[in-house]
Amino acid sequence: MQIGRFISVPLRVLGVLWASPYTALGLLIGLIGICTGGYGRIRGPVVEFYGGGVRWLLRRFPHGQFTLAFTLGHTVLGQTDAALDICREHELVHVRQFERWGPLMGPAYLGCSLVLWLMGRRPYLDNPFERQAYAQGGGD
Repeated sequence: MQIGRFISVPLRVLGVLWASPYTALGLLIGLIGICTGGYGRIRGPVVEFYGGGVRWLLRRFPHGQFTLAFTLGHTVLGQTDAALDICREHELVHVRQFERWGPLMGPAYLGCSLVLWLMGRRPYLDNPFERQAYAQGGGD
């Protein structure tokens, strides 16, 4: 049991570092959100931001009125406090995906969506990253 802890802590740190470019971007967006009337908080391994400029940004996404939250590394950007509560488990799956994929997460996610779109499928709902998040964390 001690060996497992000894190994898991360095792996966790590596996952945080591997995802850090996206986390830095999320923190920047979140800080802008706070400066424009939004809020921030820490929940477990994640920094969550909602309201203000964060909400404004999310509402400009395709189908933005339905986008409750968006994950960048270890930051989750939400439209409202309630939206973050509703989709927290789903977004935590994306946090783990960022830990695994690191800087490759954005290109991999967008690449999957593009291929699905070109195949005439649903670029969001059929995306394997989203399918995993829905299966393991529920809907958002």
